[in-house]
Order: sequence, then structure tokens, then C-alpha cells
Amino acid sequence: MRVLPRFLVNTPDIELWPATLCRARSSADARLIAGADLVLRRKRDGRFLAALGPAELVPLVPALWREPGLEAAIAATAVLDAREPAALIAARGTLPGDAVHEANTAMGLAADYAETSGLPFHEEPRLLAFAGRDRWQRALWLLAPASRAWQAMREAARQDGIVLEAISGFRGHAYQRGIFERKFARGLSLDEILHVNAAPGHSEHHSGRALDIGTPGEPPAEESFEHTPAFAWLQQHSERFGFGLSYPRGNPHGITYEPWHWCWLNPASA
Repeated sequence: MRVLPRFLVNTPDIELWPATLCRARSSADARLIAGADLVLRRKRDGRFLAALGPAELVPLVPALWREPGLEAAIAATAVLDAREPAALIAARGTLPGDAVHEANTAMGLAADYAETSGLPFHEEPRLLAFAGRDRWQRALWLLAPASRAWQAMREAARQDGIVLEAISGFRGHAYQRGIFERKFARGLSLDEILHVNAAPGHSEHHSGRALDIGTPGEPPAEESFEHTPAFAWLQQHSERFGFGLSYPRGNPHGITYEPWHWCWLNPASA
């Protein structure tokens, strides 16, 4: 098996993951993934679609060849064979967001949402760097410079006796839309959801710069995080690593207070 860079290659419908970072749900998939270089993962539900080795593409689902976006995903594997410096690979552009705008309009989102909320639209990066693992040992993905900043900040906290855990990092537009669909199904209105969640395309998590941060013994994404030594440490030291709290109390975006949500604020060098 070739040793490939630890990047997530992002296409509109499918992500390409290094096989070594994938945890299969069945023993059959695990055997196929073990001999692969890359795994194709459907974005809307996280399903593994195929294992790609040096010589062949092995389906992990029936009717793989009818999978939307398959051709674009296979073409994108060329990025990892380009052998460019990591800094250039990680800076290689974003995916268009036209479909997200159309779906938001159909959902009833106001055309001036970005202006009235102060939450800009974030296109998804085409490539993201492996940033370690989250609390549940899942692969964590961020832009390469944000990944370096996160790992440096986490190590500095560790040296001060503070354990910072990632709860989540990059997530795509399709994931955010799934949050809205599940809440609509529970009877919540659009306005109620927007008080807690940014509209699809407008979450900082799409940018590859945002992290939800926790600490051992503390439930994830709860306001009680503000009372922990970890939060106090972040308040004092996060700016040194380029991170800022996105949704403090009384923020102008209409989002509830989120002491766990931090964003790397130096996109110019990404």
C-alpha cells in the first residue's frame, strides 16, 4: 500500500479519505479497506462507497456506478498523486455552492439572510488536512494552517495541565442540511432552528476553520463548558494561536451562546 498524504479530498457529493483513517462498520468492508489507499465516502450520510487501490476500484455498495458524483470523485484522486508541497495542496480552492443557495431558497430562507444575520456564506474547501482525532476517536479535518494552530494550542494547554478535546471540526453543507431536516421533522419552525443553528452554507464549520472544543468529564456542546478550567485557559490564550470565540453572549448573529465553538481567524494565510 502506498503512503499517501493525510488529506481529505472533497467533491460535491463524495469525500476521498485515506484508507488508514477509516473505521469500517463491517468485517467485510474492513478487509477491503485494509488493502486500499483511499476510501470513497458519501457525504450526505457517511456511507463508505468504494475502496480504491493502486490497481482497482472495489465497490462497497450495490450499484456503485450509478452513485451521483462518482466520476468527479475518481477524477479528484489525481490531486493526491500530484506530489505538490502540502501547503499548495491545502490551499487549492473551494467547491461552488449554487445548489446550497437553491435549496435554502426552497426551504424558505430569506434572500438577505447573510446580511441580516452577519453570517457569510462559506464554500467548502476542496482539500482538508488531518488534524488528529476527536473525543470519539473519529478523524478530525481542518484547513492545514488551522490544523497546525489547533495542535499547537492543544499542546500548549497540555503543558499547562489542561486537556482540550475536539468535539467536531469540518462538516459539509449536506450535514448541516440534515440537521435542519431532522428538526423540521420534530416540528420546529425555521426561525426556531436558526436561533440555534446557522443555515446550511453559513456555518463556520463548512470553512474548515471552526472547532467545537470540550474537555474530559464535560458533556459536549453544553453551556456548562464555560465553568471549566479549559474554557478559562482558552479565554486567556486562544488569541495567541489565532482562535476566537464565535458566539459569545449577546452576539449580533442571533445564535445562542456557544462557549464551545471557536474559529481560527487567520484565513488570509490558509
